[in-house]
Amino acid sequence: MIYADYIRVLHIELDKGKISIAQREDLTQYLGGVGVASKLLEEYMHPELEPLAPEQPIVFAIGALSSVYPVITKTVAMFISPLTGELGETYAGGRLAMTMFQAGFDAIVITGRAKGPTYVAINANDVAFKNAGAIWGTGNDSAGQIIRDSEKGPSGKRSIVRIGTAGENLVSYACVNVDRYRHFGRLGLGAVFGSKYLKAMSVIGNRDMPIENFQEYFKVYREIYDKATAQGGAMAKYHDTGTAINIEPLSKMGGLPTLNLRQGSFEDADKVSGDAFAKNQLVRKMACTGCPVGCIHIGQFRREFADEGYEYEAVSVGYDYELIYALGTFLGISDPEKILELIDEVETAGLDAMSAGVALGWAAEALEKGLVTEEETLAPLKFGEPEGFLKAIRYIAEGKNEFYLHLGKGVRHVSLKYGGYDFGMQIAGNEMAGYHTGYGSLIGAAVGARHSHLCNGGYSVDQGMKEPGVDPDAMAKSLLDEEVERCMLNSLVICLFARKVYDRETVLKAMKAIGMDMTDEELSAVAKRNYATKLRIKKALGFDWEGIKLPKRYFETPSARGQLDEATAEEILSRYRARMAEYQAAE
Repeated sequence: MIYADYIRVLHIELDKGKISIAQREDLTQYLGGVGVASKLLEEYMHPELEPLAPEQPIVFAIGALSSVYPVITKTVAMFISPLTGELGETYAGGRLAMTMFQAGFDAIVITGRAKGPTYVAINANDVAFKNAGAIWGTGNDSAGQIIRDSEKGPSGKRSIVRIGTAGENLVSYACVNVDRYRHFGRLGLGAVFGSKYLKAMSVIGNRDMPIENFQEYFKVYREIYDKATAQGGAMAKYHDTGTAINIEPLSKMGGLPTLNLRQGSFEDADKVSGDAFAKNQLVRKMACTGCPVGCIHIGQFRREFADEGYEYEAVSVGYDYELIYALGTFLGISDPEKILELIDEVETAGLDAMSAGVALGWAAEALEKGLVTEEETLAPLKFGEPEGFLKAIRYIAEGKNEFYLHLGKGVRHVSLKYGGYDFGMQIAGNEMAGYHTGYGSLIGAAVGARHSHLCNGGYSVDQGMKEPGVDPDAMAKSLLDEEVERCMLNSLVICLFARKVYDRETVLKAMKAIGMDMTDEELSAVAKRNYATKLRIKKALGFDWEGIKLPKRYFETPSARGQLDEATAEEILSRYRARMAEYQAAE
């Protein structure tokens, strides 16, 4: 909370229908965002219980600079992941950070299980528990529209987060939709919502926050704004073509996972490239509230809704690199319209797109190899043929039969049940992201606190390497140093697309302009404190650093930096563990 010496926390107890508000001075040392959320998760979690136990918390938090400066637009959610059984951490943009800020809450903690389907309506002066029976069983798009119609308030200062049928049915990688085109995507927050009978949360904020030294603040604001919007600057690509621009270069270098990672390149990459989507499908660009960049790219496809009479509707859907990879190249789909249709199906069901695509890739290969039958898959799941995958997405969300119930628990689970672990593309239980760039992307996800490519940007480490080969100790150091630094950036909840805009000097200047005068050393201490909290959570939840078993396909299909070697990967893991032990001992 700017201009305050406390963090304001709203605690919602669904089982009791009660709320309480605390002003926590002790949490200011974590700065905000992921630091505060981690500490609250550690405080409220029950390591002895299952991830979906009613007592387990959901924590939302915004950062120390949220909504005050450009591109600081994210909210962090932390929970116990039903997919991995350990730390769950995910970020979303949209309007949520702004509405929480204007409602006067730095963090929201949700515990308990409601007696029946419920949504929670929050504003600065009231928290209401409302019956969601009428919207339980609907897709997240329909639920969002119904809540928008029933909750009166200024649309620009309202955020609605909600789940689809996948979350209601406790699919382990169900996501939470935020304001239509943004998501808390990875690690199954949607299932945690569903386990609590929590269909949605609406937040309305209308509080004004005057800036005390406006002249100095605006000077810094303008510097950051100009840096973020500079033509040809660090963020230009995110506005122009978006992250989809990465499809062709990654394919050319052999780092684009294709056909369940049988290949690192896609022969039809030009057909599904960022340029191809921009020229043929792009209809609109949007931005999260408080962001001048506009990286959200909306594509459109036609869908027939009647058997006769040429009846079509135009469907708008967001796309980016990760979605094109997971529901395109990974499944061998080269028709952009079909990729958009698959994305729309995943959106409506409320699934994480990366986990869904990787799960379908495993299923297609398992069917091909005879590990499962078409009687179990209920559809012909074949690479390059989207119709079967469209049906399978619905079946996952519904838990259609025993096979889909297992597939809904993630690739690690289903491959241990049916076989095919060595071609099940997951890392420590989290389905792989769209990078097969080298040891950085692979080991970065293995050691990352949430097993995400965004924990430490290992793929970026790979792409920045100039020499062939790898120095295991240097790689381990790069990954650990970057992960700790991101624990600082994520305490401010800066969009990581803007990490080159918000260097240390800029962060310190921005904080000082609103009365938060910190030194570089104090900022480093925050980063280390936040990372240490995550490590304590992982330890309490029983994560075994020695027990990471990487599927063999990562070492069979050449990466962008050539063939990876299991012994080298294990050496990097070993060096990382040693460095982390030294780091913990120094704390």
